[in-house]
Parts: sequence; structure tokens; C-alpha cells
Amino acid sequence: MDRRVVITGMGIYSCIGENKEQVKDSLYNGKSGIGFDPVRVEMGYRSGLTGILRKPDLKGILDRKQRNYLPEQGLYAYVATKEALDQAGIDAEWLKENEAGVLYGNDSSAEAVMAGIDTIREKKNTQLVGSSNIFQSMNSTLTMNLATIFGLRGINFTVSGACASGSHAIGLAWLLIRQGLQDCVICGGAEEVNKYSVGNFDALSAFSVNPDPSKASRPFDRNRDGLVPSGGAATVIVESLESAQKRGATILAEVVGYGFSSNGEHISTPNVDGPRRSLQRAIDAAGVRLEDIGYINAHATSTPVGDLNEAKAIHEVFGDVKPPVNSTKAFTGHEMWMSGASEIVYSIIQMQNNFVAANLNFEEPDEASCHLNIPKERIDNYEFDTFLSNSFGFGGTNSTLIIRKFK
Repeated sequence: MDRRVVITGMGIYSCIGENKEQVKDSLYNGKSGIGFDPVRVEMGYRSGLTGILRKPDLKGILDRKQRNYLPEQGLYAYVATKEALDQAGIDAEWLKENEAGVLYGNDSSAEAVMAGIDTIREKKNTQLVGSSNIFQSMNSTLTMNLATIFGLRGINFTVSGACASGSHAIGLAWLLIRQGLQDCVICGGAEEVNKYSVGNFDALSAFSVNPDPSKASRPFDRNRDGLVPSGGAATVIVESLESAQKRGATILAEVVGYGFSSNGEHISTPNVDGPRRSLQRAIDAAGVRLEDIGYINAHATSTPVGDLNEAKAIHEVFGDVKPPVNSTKAFTGHEMWMSGASEIVYSIIQMQNNFVAANLNFEEPDEASCHLNIPKERIDNYEFDTFLSNSFGFGGTNSTLIIRKFK
């Protein structure tokens, strides 16, 4: 089978907005969500920069047991998923009668792990950890919680693919639905932003130490000095065209291509060949011409080597075809396991509203980014119907998605 796969709902909870409307405003008006957390510096972090998020209060929305089973990133994932389901027109009754699945990106649950271990060390009694800690601390915490809260009866597992996790989740759903193995899958990614979440990442000296938070994330800029960690959650409802039409759903976009690869080299330093093959595989799967792709949402995290090699890979594939390229991480910082899903939401918002957001803080290109069409200012009244989104991660995992307007 080779069924068409569409997106019928989106939800987002990030440092630039707690819903789609707020996020659109931030992208359009150049509002950064990055700030400074003094607690991190007190703990010994090299950098106190981070995306700033408010924890949602789900009291009165979920029962006590459901709330206790959710880690921090699970709170964000619930809110994003509820927004996506509401937009898709999917309610509890439909989920009860149909076999919807969940594939969600997550690669850590640091705060819950720390809390459990600290209690055992201090009290010398595992019984005092409580029954909820295990469900918060497992890597599969998000899928197990979302599946039980929403009563999902289809495929159910977590995708742990480092910073490509959310993108791979959508790509895997595309494959399953095309083959007729699922009709509807809730996809996404989430990342915690507490003080424990990226301490070992900070140890790599990978984070920016720019004293101005709004200027710290500088994708593709020659003077970038590292990424800014961030988080939240993003959810997209992915289903077969037949399923969407049967429900009378509004179709937001169509997933037409998924590419993937592994670098097979250094565990943390990306190369050019792996990303290039991921891009080319997605383009081949989509069956589109380079000229058809009107926008590229780059992975570009604002690290010196990562941005350089991605720019080289894009240029090798696209050559003289130069669609606008930006990295929305200039606004949000690097949302880690969430980013592959959130950047699909950010890209669809731009496509729906006929603009390409500025690549914030892009002042001077380097020897690779000079070959790309990277807007320093927002591009208005720009209509495009197809975009490509890259997500790359530690271990050399690469994922590329191609999305277009439904026709």
C-alpha cells in the first residue's frame, strides 16, 4: 500500500508561546524566548542561558494520579497533545472507537531520576520513593502517560533518537500509515528544562556564554559560540487521508517525504555526508524537484561545527537552487528531543501565514553559510507550498522531513 499521509492537528508549548497563536506572534515579530537562569550558575554550570517556560497547572484538568505520573516534560506534552487533538476534531469517544497510536520523541527524564535516587540515598528505603517515580523516570514516560490518559489503543512506543527524536517519530508514523498498519498516530517530542536536564551537556562546553540572552542563539552566524538549551513539547496528529476525510477533518498539510541516515563516525561531531544523504533520501521519497521546495527549516543549533557542516550539506544538495533557509532555534534555543516536532509546527505556521521568519542574530555569514539564502529580516508575502525540515543528533542520527500543502 502507498496511502497519502496528512496532518490534521498541531499543538505547541514552548518558550515562544504556550499555543499556536502565541508562537505565530513570536515568529512573526522576532520575539526570543531565551533568558538567564541563575540557579544553573549556582550549581556550577558554565552557562546559565536557557529557554524560559512556565509549568502548566493541570489541577482540575487531570486527576491526582495522572498528574503525579507525569514528569515535567509530560506536563508540556499533555497540553500540546490536547491542543492538537482539539484542532483535529478528535475527542474521547472517537479514540475509544478507533485504534489511534502514539509515537513520541524523548531521550531523558533527568529530574525524575535524580529525585528517585536522592530519596533512596537519603532514606535508605526504596518504599519511600513512591509509586509514581518509575512512571516519571523511564525514557518511555511520555508515551505510557499519553496512551493511558487519552485511551490510545494503537502503536505505542518512545523514539529515542537524540535531537532527531521528534522528527523520527513523525517519519515512522508516515511509514506505518503509508503501509496501512495504522490510520492515526499522535506524534511529537518533548524536553524538560529543569536544572538537572542538561548539566552533562554543559560539561561539553557546548553552550553559548553570550551575556545577552536574546543574542546568544546565532545559527549560521560567523560569531556563534554555542547553542542555548530549551524545551517544551510539540504534537502533530498524523493520519491517512482516508481517515481524515471520513471524519471530515480540516487537513493542515501532507507529509510527503522522510529521509534518514547515520554518520557512522564521531559520536558528537557531525559530518557532511550523513546529513547530505538524509536530505537526498527525503527528496527522493517525496518525488519533488529542488525548485518545488520553497523553504528549509535547518537543524542549525548555533554550534561552530554543526552549522558549518549542515550548510555544506544543504549547498551540496541544492546547489544554485536557493530557497530561504532559517533556523527557528534562533528564537527558541535548542529544544533537544522536542525540536524535530516543534520545527514542523513552526514551519507549517509560516507556510499557512505566507512568511519566513528572520534568522535572528545572523549578521555575518561564514565560509559555508555564505552559499545559502539566509534571511536576516522576515520575508513577508512569501507563498510557498513545500518545505524541508532537518533534525540531527548525537551518535550521528539524521532525519529529514518534507511537508507540503494539501492539494
